[in-house]
Amino acid sequence: MLSDGTEPRGEEAARAVVERAGRDLGVRLRELRLAAGLSLKALAERLGISVSAVSQIERGAMQPSVGRLIALVDALGVPLSAVFDQGGPAPVETAVVRVRESAPVVLEGGVLFRRLAPRPLDAVDFFESTYPPGSTSTAHRQLLRHDGFEMGTVTLGELTIEFEDETVVLGAGDAITFPCERPHRMMNTGASTAVATWLIVHR
Repeated sequence: MLSDGTEPRGEEAARAVVERAGRDLGVRLRELRLAAGLSLKALAERLGISVSAVSQIERGAMQPSVGRLIALVDALGVPLSAVFDQGGPAPVETAVVRVRESAPVVLEGGVLFRRLAPRPLDAVDFFESTYPPGSTSTAHRQLLRHDGFEMGTVTLGELTIEFEDETVVLGAGDAITFPCERPHRMMNTGASTAVATWLIVHR
């Protein structure tokens, strides 16, 4: 709701959603940092970035890239799923996650991550990624590596995955598996949005 009591519409509504999601991610990262007993300076040193940059991310003033987010959770010693809302209690048998009930995490370049599991799972990250046209997982063509084994399938559009020795282009319905320790980056070089579903198993 805006200051005059009216509801935001169109682009204003979209901006409000992005700003709120950025703040929510920042708040969650701050909670995780404090739970890990780390100061802003200590976390910044682990990441090799300035204290100011960490502070801006926690305040929602700056959205991290996919690569920076993964570096953050690695430095904090938590799985990627920990940055999402914590969801409800563990399901006894069957759990359904409605699209309207799972708030996405908004990253640099408009990349969205949405957790598909009802709550964080031990040793497994199950999520959906959305890459707008021209977006990438890391800046300056940097390649990313992290813990785990990654399996994914593109459900909409076209997603390009660049490795050190090859580039793979995935269309809707295509799937890929690879060890996360293999340096890589993801990008959408097309003119339409790319959506993919991912399962990362931590070893």
